[in-house]
Amino acid sequence: MRAGVRYLEKAVFNLEYGQLKLVFHALEERNRIIQNAPHMCRALPTMTPCFSWFEVIYYWAGLKAYDLVAGSGILRLSRYYTTEKAIKVFPTLTKECDRRKLRGAVVYYDGQMDDSRLNIGLACTAALAGAAVLNHAEVTSLLKDSSGKVIGAHIRDNLTGREFDIYAKIVVNAAGPFCDALRKMADNNAAKIISPSSGAHVVLPDYYTPEDMGLIIPKTKDGRVVFMLPWRGKTLAGTTDSSTEITALPQAREEEVEFIMQAIGDYLNIKVRHSDILSTWSGIRPLASDPSAKDTSSISRDHIVHVDCPGLITITGGKWTTYRSNVKLNIVQNQATVQEQEGYGGGRSRCCHQTWELHPLNGCATAELQLLGAHGWDPSLFVVLAQSYVRSKKTRDGSIVPGTMDASIAKHLSCAYGSMAKHVATIAQEENLGKRLAHGYPFLEAEVAYSARNEYCETAIDFIARRTRLAFLDTSAAAQALPRVIQILAVEHGWDRKRQKHEQQEAEAFLSTFKPALTAKT
Repeated sequence: MRAGVRYLEKAVFNLEYGQLKLVFHALEERNRIIQNAPHMCRALPTMTPCFSWFEVIYYWAGLKAYDLVAGSGILRLSRYYTTEKAIKVFPTLTKECDRRKLRGAVVYYDGQMDDSRLNIGLACTAALAGAAVLNHAEVTSLLKDSSGKVIGAHIRDNLTGREFDIYAKIVVNAAGPFCDALRKMADNNAAKIISPSSGAHVVLPDYYTPEDMGLIIPKTKDGRVVFMLPWRGKTLAGTTDSSTEITALPQAREEEVEFIMQAIGDYLNIKVRHSDILSTWSGIRPLASDPSAKDTSSISRDHIVHVDCPGLITITGGKWTTYRSNVKLNIVQNQATVQEQEGYGGGRSRCCHQTWELHPLNGCATAELQLLGAHGWDPSLFVVLAQSYVRSKKTRDGSIVPGTMDASIAKHLSCAYGSMAKHVATIAQEENLGKRLAHGYPFLEAEVAYSARNEYCETAIDFIARRTRLAFLDTSAAAQALPRVIQILAVEHGWDRKRQKHEQQEAEAFLSTFKPALTAKT
């Protein structure tokens, strides 16, 4: 949930006002996310090590300018750490890199959010506000009237095979890297606007970084950016930015993993071992060029809105931080949230425990709309959970069923579900689903049942990858949890043995992509 430090650098040195606007926009939207989903967000200090006095002055001045631009929206002031303090705070940081001695570090604060939980929160909040939300659905063709205007889409339910039509006054194409395929359904001659970029990541044990401090290297030996961030009890290292093919199951390439491991190794005083890798994965950035722009060769990190034909509006590019305001349409009086879409959340079953209504505020219905779980949430909720729900339960036959409602579990539930965490804890206690799904991770059996009942979890992959990030955190732990996840979902959805076997096979194939793809040897 970054607010654009690099955009500010470009704005200053390239005199690009557009980049400065991106910074202001990202800062505003970052604060709205923190305000509307406080349980899922936190301020994370990030350290930039400096190996020359020039770097100290350069990065310190740049981040102070960032503080100034942030104004009242600043999370905390950036600051300079001496070499001694930097090493004390980040013990694995090297004192010398490429024959240059560490001269200290500059630390600034940015936001970190739980992206999978935020996505589900968006879908559930939309459903509570009256939206019809469907997952595992695919657009196979667009519907047009006699004048050629797009008036809807033909949908295939990939779980049941059922096909049907839906109609709408406006169809918004927000399919990320896949948006060109949808545009070609409307106009087969539509020029491509997506330049897919691969962003590979490596997950390592927690001892690579402190619990509350990240590390970013703005410029490695070859000019690329790498980072190491504490992430859900582990260390997330990345990333790459290279051209890739569009696929439903992107996979980190061997050379990408090697680059990340070598790059972070240059800045650490410990051995960076491949045997420490818990998971590797890659995403696809939908970098977009606006076909209506004068210079279509430029690829933007900002979002673009493009109308290919009447009735169809494409929104693509941009970043998570600015998801809420990415669509600003003259035909709509308020800003529209369009990130809850096929394949990433939504669904079929009754959602949550209440209903809401949207009332536009100053022309925007979502500006101050808190997401599900934010209402009534307090940072001390985890204490209430730990005190209110027993750690073990005595059954009728006198045996003791162990529970796991310790502080780590309580904190996880509070941050993941907000005020709805009590419902998960109740399921854990009353239905004997209080065991951990995998050793060393706070995910509970009760979360599988809760997500199936209230968060449209339809497959095992939905749970291990989209309701939690267990697959991304630790591939082996996800494989360990898989049989129990399938068992609980089978009870919730009434699966027979054939469906359970299918789920096991699909999930195993999915988890196999969390290992680096080997390059061909010549």
